[in-house]
Amino acid sequence: MQQRSLGATGLKVSRLGLGTMTWGRDTDEHEARDQLIAFAEAGGTLVDTAAGYGDGASEELIGTLLGDVVARDEVVLATKAGISRRTGQRVTNTSRGHLLTSLDASLKRLGVDHVDLWQVHVWTDETPVEETLTALDLAVSSGRASYVGISNYSGWQTAQAATWQRAVPGRTPLASTQVEYSLLNRHVEHEVLPAAKALGLGVLPWSPLGRGVLTGKYRTGTPSDSRGATEHFAGFVGAYLDDRGRGIVEAVVRAADGLGWSPLEVALVWVRDRPGVTAPIVGARTAAQLDGALGIEDLTLPAEIVEALDDVSAD
Repeated sequence: MQQRSLGATGLKVSRLGLGTMTWGRDTDEHEARDQLIAFAEAGGTLVDTAAGYGDGASEELIGTLLGDVVARDEVVLATKAGISRRTGQRVTNTSRGHLLTSLDASLKRLGVDHVDLWQVHVWTDETPVEETLTALDLAVSSGRASYVGISNYSGWQTAQAATWQRAVPGRTPLASTQVEYSLLNRHVEHEVLPAAKALGLGVLPWSPLGRGVLTGKYRTGTPSDSRGATEHFAGFVGAYLDDRGRGIVEAVVRAADGLGWSPLEVALVWVRDRPGVTAPIVGARTAAQLDGALGIEDLTLPAEIVEALDDVSAD
């Protein structure tokens, strides 16, 4: 698998990342093991998790597999801090103290002394951005993180954070931003992507398959074994099961039929090759689902197909 530089840094990552949001909850140890083996064998290196995924269950599961399934130095290990659901409700906290405490807990669960990329999971208005960013500086200076980034920041938030880090020598420049980006959600093209380009940030799209909707699996209903059928993901998936979403999905299916590809391949290659994108993060529930994504390495969409998909999905 081709390796790409993460933004303006020297860090190289595979141009497809492995997402682990469901690990430890909907994805058990056996499926996770099979996914990690298949991903590594395909040349994948970027493994993305977060302290808030399964209240740490995802990190714990990755920790049991590192060194067993794949060597620590063969993966680019990325995690995030700032979102917690331990109370049963979504709680955000980007204070310096909370972020650094969360990082230490992540390192313990992962069984490592540092992560390659540490990201602030969300922007909050409660904590001054300069305080939040100080936590990133301390993580790097203490050796607990090699590179740092942000996630789910708007365009102006991205620009403010990145400019703050570049303003004074000694601060750690941001390496990346992780945002939702797919044919069903192109909002980041207006401000986030231009900001990332101007300030040297790599872009890591999450939900590049439109929360699974772009695979076409929801065209005739909600499969009982899908995320859309679970209580905790029903609303998340359902947001794209509207008339606009159906129109885009049908366009993807027609393109796939014409090319002899799967809808998944069409949607994922479209995101992977967008200007500014470093690596889409693909989160599969099963190893079989992941196999479909790992087959896109040598695929390139014809220009006329890209243009047609651009037109039908324009915001």
